[in-house]
Amino acid sequence: MLFVKILNIIQIVIYIYLGLATLYIFIFSFAGLFKYKNKASKDSIKRKFAVLIPGYKEDKVIVKVAQDALNQDYPQSLYDVIVIADSFKSRTLEKLAKLPVKVIEVSFKSSTKSKALNKAMEQLSDDYDAAIVLDADNLMAKDFIKKINKAFSAGFIAIQGHRIAKNTDTHFAILDAVSEEINNHIFRKGHRVLGLSSAIIGSGMAFEYKFFKNLMKTVKAVGGFDKELELKILKKRKKIEYLEDAYIYDEKVQKSEVFSKQRRRWLSAQFHYLRKDFLTSVWHLISKGNIDYFDKAFQFLQAPRILLIGLLTLITILSILLNPISYTYAWLVILILCILAFIFSVPVKFYNLKTLNAILTLPKGFVLMFISLIKIRGANKKFIHTGHSG
Repeated sequence: MLFVKILNIIQIVIYIYLGLATLYIFIFSFAGLFKYKNKASKDSIKRKFAVLIPGYKEDKVIVKVAQDALNQDYPQSLYDVIVIADSFKSRTLEKLAKLPVKVIEVSFKSSTKSKALNKAMEQLSDDYDAAIVLDADNLMAKDFIKKINKAFSAGFIAIQGHRIAKNTDTHFAILDAVSEEINNHIFRKGHRVLGLSSAIIGSGMAFEYKFFKNLMKTVKAVGGFDKELELKILKKRKKIEYLEDAYIYDEKVQKSEVFSKQRRRWLSAQFHYLRKDFLTSVWHLISKGNIDYFDKAFQFLQAPRILLIGLLTLITILSILLNPISYTYAWLVILILCILAFIFSVPVKFYNLKTLNAILTLPKGFVLMFISLIKIRGANKKFIHTGHSG
């Protein structure tokens, strides 16, 4: 009898935890169905941009990315493409030297994106108005800088573009692309519709230059530098804008081993900043009314979406087999809410046979995420590189 009571208490605790996580994504996914209108411009200034592209051993993709970045529908005299080259081959550096781009070579005993960005900005002049940060595989839509500039004219100092997949050639690439769009819908568009800050991703993002340079000096992250950067911005009560129509094309992971490595890095960063910032964010919410900062830290409490849907499905099935009918109904309700949140969030273009076939690999993705969860110890203390194929 005591054993049954203990099991019931455990089930209630798990239900509350997963239920709150589900309700959270459902609210923002529903909000994301409504149109978000970006603020009107306050000026018509054309700002000067530093397009920063840090890369570690990205010889396969960096030349094409640098060439593409030069083709913006924006005055060429008002933006510089700056490749931050960490451990590139000499042949790659020779090819880059033939392009009208700036190349800053860096080398570290332990490489990180934050170190590379800081080192580059130490060497650059301060005559830039804004910085755009790309990954070494990112391609900007032709009007990306123009739209980012317009958002700065509306008064924002931090802006996240709409990062989408440039490849859907494997099941895992499709799942990664769908996951990105779900996050865009919930954590960026849905948040802005309800008046909260957009989340940043780590690339396809832009900042007022001096603000970014000074803030980056305080960022020491090995993994998850974008999370630390975002927390610092929100702690200062600065609003982060999201531009749904400013596209940045990003290579999605194609193999299970890369998926596992990437998710391990993300999970490690999530737990690190949960421990570091959650209690502080509660204090800032109570004492200063800083909802954005608390909201971000609260996100770190939640299970990743693939684990959430996997756990809810598994527990609901077990509940149907083992539990009284009242528990079954309770689990079914949050499972349905979770599924609806995903349905609301996935763009129409992904409703096809290819996506359906990719969904069949979700159990493997769930297992890989669970394994990554087990292996996260220490992952945030070392650089985990996930290369790109181009």
